[in-house]
Amino acid sequence: MKKNFLNLGNQPIANSFLSSISRSSLKKEYFYKLIICFNTKNFLVSVKDPVNPKIQYTDQYAHRASESQTMREAFRKIAIKLQKRFKPKKVMEIGSNDGVFLKNFPKKKVVAVEPCKNLANLTKKKFKTYPFFWNKKLSKKILNENSKIDLIFSSNTISHIPNLKETFQAIYDILSNKGVLVIEDPSLSSIIKINSYDQFYDEHVYVFSALSIKNIVEEFNLKLFDIEKISNHGGSLRYYVCKQEKNYKLSSRLKKILKDETKLGLNNFKTFKKFANRVYKSKKKLVALLKRLKKENKKIISYGATYKSTTVFNYCKIGTEYFSYITDTTKNKQGKFTPGMHIPILPPEKGFNESVDYAYLGAWNFKKEIMKKEKKFIKRGGKFITHVPDVRIV
Repeated sequence: MKKNFLNLGNQPIANSFLSSISRSSLKKEYFYKLIICFNTKNFLVSVKDPVNPKIQYTDQYAHRASESQTMREAFRKIAIKLQKRFKPKKVMEIGSNDGVFLKNFPKKKVVAVEPCKNLANLTKKKFKTYPFFWNKKLSKKILNENSKIDLIFSSNTISHIPNLKETFQAIYDILSNKGVLVIEDPSLSSIIKINSYDQFYDEHVYVFSALSIKNIVEEFNLKLFDIEKISNHGGSLRYYVCKQEKNYKLSSRLKKILKDETKLGLNNFKTFKKFANRVYKSKKKLVALLKRLKKENKKIISYGATYKSTTVFNYCKIGTEYFSYITDTTKNKQGKFTPGMHIPILPPEKGFNESVDYAYLGAWNFKKEIMKKEKKFIKRGGKFITHVPDVRIV
């Protein structure tokens, strides 16, 4: 049974940055109701009514994983680790983005699955790429043209696919008998602990916990046998899954995390109702802080036109009355406007200057990287604002 616990209001597609805010452009802007629910049977947290993926993942998809130094290094390290541990002969990534993970393997070993045509056009120059959505039909096509896969990797993608049943059935079909599926996704326990409600947006159809992944994969003759905590995106989990008959023993760290999640109450609806109350209080506190700073004639901008900040700005109704603009290093976001609230996006070299008093951390999960990079801003008295784990001036 699914029970609603959080209503984040009308939200736009997080990656739908606008080239123009003309009347005709705004008429075409797509909105949906972002309501989050909890499944009392398998403990899965999800968006109540997912958006059609064909609206989300287009040839205009803006995110480039390789543009973050932090993510480049993280993918390099896990590629080396998985190669050493499992020694795969064939590797496939579901949601390969711009190839930041797969480039760490020999070209002949890899298969890329990437439905966004602009990203697939980048990776197909380097290795075999299938520019389609992951499903049983595609799994069969890849299997007809390749051997079975020994390592399937998917970072921040499985949680984006509405049809989990077909997703895992297709994975089981193509996975070799000794094969391993490795999934990385934001951790539900981290979200609850640090109140990062901005992890909920259209792409994140699901936010997984070890408890829910364990229950879900068992339905498809798969088993969760190991897990790792990782720092990506403010706290994520890396799940290791194999076929049920494979003799991988359950790791001690998996047993511990399952126990910790139960203790935190991730199998109890009351936990999520309390979380929703904290989210509402966070909204009120953030708006109050911005109002106070504007009364003091402070110039406030946002640092990073992130998908997460789309949720915050639209839920809290924060627009240009508070933020002069947003700075972002991503070239194909610059010169555009944010979804829903239509805040202009500038390159840092143009917007992040001495006129700025405060900068909201839209990319709070890269806080360390940002603080190191922006020492001059901090030294001259500039301050950052965050809402995670609570609303405060850094």
